[in-house]
Amino acid sequence: MYTKHKILIISTALIVAGLGLQSCHHADEGQEKDTRFQVTDSLLSSLLIDTVKEASALSQFTLTGSVAPDENKMVKVFPMVSGVAQNVHVQLGDVVTKGQTLAVMKSAEMAGFTKDYISSAADVRNTRRVMESTQDLYNGGLASQKDMEQAKSDYQKALAESKRAGAVISINKSNSNGYELKAPISGFVVEKNLAGNTQVRADNSQNLFTIADLSTVYVLVNVYESDISKIQTGDPVKVTTLSYPDKIFDGKIDRIDNMLDPDNKVMHARIKINNPGNMLKPGMFANIQIRAKSGENLPEINARTLVFDNDKNYVIVVDGKAKVHIQPVVVAKTVEDRAYISKGVKPGDRVVASRQVYLYESLKD
Repeated sequence: MYTKHKILIISTALIVAGLGLQSCHHADEGQEKDTRFQVTDSLLSSLLIDTVKEASALSQFTLTGSVAPDENKMVKVFPMVSGVAQNVHVQLGDVVTKGQTLAVMKSAEMAGFTKDYISSAADVRNTRRVMESTQDLYNGGLASQKDMEQAKSDYQKALAESKRAGAVISINKSNSNGYELKAPISGFVVEKNLAGNTQVRADNSQNLFTIADLSTVYVLVNVYESDISKIQTGDPVKVTTLSYPDKIFDGKIDRIDNMLDPDNKVMHARIKINNPGNMLKPGMFANIQIRAKSGENLPEINARTLVFDNDKNYVIVVDGKAKVHIQPVVVAKTVEDRAYISKGVKPGDRVVASRQVYLYESLKD
């Protein structure tokens, strides 16, 4: 009887111990589940969220070209008279201001213009006196109507000649030293074809100076035949030069020619660029990076949202309140800070754009 009672006590103790162990095991499982990573509302609200956009994908390629003056802000200076250059005050590359004297010439023609101006002024005075005298005689009945009209006609002719001579003098500036060539605009001397003691003829077709305002310049681009279909007017570009390799100049394609250069088999395009500080100089070699539409409609996201792991790209997609998941994506192309996705997300999806690496590491375990 005692043995049976002892066996019953031991059996009961074992059952209680087993239940206790099972209870501890379930408690451990509960603790394991409680310690697993979860995205809370407060955590999600502290993250940056981007929306996947539907966009036309861009392609990016590089062409070459050279800097040229803006032809709308460039003036060629021609001589209006013949003569001999005495003093040339500027050199190639100098900065000049509007009205500054570029050179002085001795000119026989200019002396003739001065003589004509002085003579015409004297004729105006003489014909006016004659007209006034004839008017008095006409009023007194001592001069005919014909005499009066002739006196007025002579005076008007003298006035017209005086205006012509004055206009010639105003165009051809001169002083006691001779005929002065003046800068018509402010800018840089980008071309110079005159030296001291050079004989100059007014009928020469070659300009003596070219002045260019370089506050804006053109970059002339050589577009190869295979790239013609990829560009259009208005495409944004980034320009770099050998002189300033770390400086990027932003611009847009301003004009595209409609025919190929028969010698080089390229088509020329033109980019207009603001030139602060006149850093870009005519003739500089330039590399032009063009962003153009590729014709593909692909979902677009900011490249910073991507997580790269094991040769694959991932994003963290927000699919509900405090719910996120890892989504593999296929990147078709990346242009600067934009990534175009061919598979994995669609326009309107929301993706995490901050601390995404931390979330990825926490969620993949």
